[in-house]
Amino acid sequence: MGLLCIPTSSSVLQTLFLFCSAFFVSQALGARIPQPHKPLPFIWPLPAKFSFGNDSLSVDPALSLSGNGAASAIVRDAFHRYKGILFKHGDRFSFLRTPRPVYDVTRLSINVHSHSEELQLGVDESYNLFVSRAQALSGAGQVTIEANTVFGALRGLETFSQLCSFDYTTKTVQIYKAPWSILDKPRFPYRGLMLDTSRHYLPVDVIKQIIESMSYAKLNVLHWHIIDEQSFPLEVPTYPNLWKGSYTKWERYTVEDAYEIVNFSKMRGINVMAEVDVPGHAASWGIGYPDLWPSPSCKEPLDVSKKFTFDVLSGILTDMRKIFPFELFHLGGDEVNTDCWTNTSTVNKWLRNHNMTAKDAYQYFVLKAQNIALTKNWSPVNWEETFNTFPTKLHPRTVVHNWLGPGVCPKAVAKGFRCIFSNQGVWYLDHLDVPWDDVYTAEPLEGIRKASEQKLVLGGEVCMWGETADTSDVQQTIWPRAAAAAERLWSRRDSTSGNVNIIALPRLHYFRCLLNRRGIPAAPVKNFIARTAPVGPGSCFEQ
Repeated sequence: MGLLCIPTSSSVLQTLFLFCSAFFVSQALGARIPQPHKPLPFIWPLPAKFSFGNDSLSVDPALSLSGNGAASAIVRDAFHRYKGILFKHGDRFSFLRTPRPVYDVTRLSINVHSHSEELQLGVDESYNLFVSRAQALSGAGQVTIEANTVFGALRGLETFSQLCSFDYTTKTVQIYKAPWSILDKPRFPYRGLMLDTSRHYLPVDVIKQIIESMSYAKLNVLHWHIIDEQSFPLEVPTYPNLWKGSYTKWERYTVEDAYEIVNFSKMRGINVMAEVDVPGHAASWGIGYPDLWPSPSCKEPLDVSKKFTFDVLSGILTDMRKIFPFELFHLGGDEVNTDCWTNTSTVNKWLRNHNMTAKDAYQYFVLKAQNIALTKNWSPVNWEETFNTFPTKLHPRTVVHNWLGPGVCPKAVAKGFRCIFSNQGVWYLDHLDVPWDDVYTAEPLEGIRKASEQKLVLGGEVCMWGETADTSDVQQTIWPRAAAAAERLWSRRDSTSGNVNIIALPRLHYFRCLLNRRGIPAAPVKNFIARTAPVGPGSCFEQ
């Protein structure tokens, strides 16, 4: 027997939708009951509010764009990208069909209320998506996206694309469960993915593929950890010898590459936050400029005693400010072992002359780096060690980036700082033994009850550290677990709480397969060790 999902306007709707979703997927995954003729399309991340019906609408491969959104290059470009995704089967043999098909949906109307296309933290990403039922006389259906900004329109386009499914029997794209009414907005303004290109170089095209995949999950910040102690791959025109610290002359990013990545990201509603991690994690700087090392045998932290160190840092930030318009800039500040300072005679003498301990010098370096960033109109982001060590000295605009464990964001926001949640126990993607459900149930607001303090939590990000990930395996390490965090950061907390095997797992299976169909090598959802291949034959939807 089948299960009937009846639309309702009550608060029961979302629970019913998820229960129906689990039922339909269980059928698709091989339950011994008849499969429904028209499976329910899933949406990831789950929208804030929605209702649906029981109609089906066919979508014209020649779908046209209308509304004032069509005046935006960002919207037009996205519309054509999504058409390529939805109609990859094309309409190549329609000339063989007589009569030619008549489609219900021939036009997508996108209306945007603001002319501004500035992408910054907190930009309005809300949208409303309406799919009408087919009209009795004309047979036509209407699809409309309303948004305050072009970036909200992008999020609406992604949701629209997930409502559409290719029917292999009729060889048409269908919207099932119409009419749809979706009113959606993100829960947090900062929904990030950190990408490390120092431990392993990633080609520009691979970075762009990752950015593209981020847009499918409605992530909106690429935290680009460009440089670390192992390599310095970025071109810095003011100090051109810095990228001598790259692994090889072929594993580098030119200024033009960085511009391309930033512009490619903006077209998908994604900001790029660059990171220059100081004073530790910077040994690669001295390959081009050895004076930055305390000594040839003790190469980090960077030499705190020299003006040249801060001249180079200022030059890097000046050049990078021309590339990265995002208001946040990450200055690292983590894992600083000050032994090189105390064990190098010239630096140790400088410490004594300035009446500083090594801990004092760590604070001095971090605050001086912050001041350089602030003069370039950046708000500094620092890993949590800076807050844990000298919280009262940090600039008030500092964003504290949690990573060591839980409990840091509650302390940071209580002191008035903004915070980004990345607890390594749940949101470090290089920790391959962290299962999808631990990623999904992690909560950035854990332990924060005051509304005024909750607002200071910008959101969070999953971190793809690159020691064991390169072009060969980075995407299947990121996905699908990053999608679990993406829904936590986008969707309402009350709608994503409960039994995750019912409310999330079937849809995450479906989203993983959607990523695969779009060319993203997302790994199976439930494998004990993330990114491992399937253990045997089976459906994409249950590995």
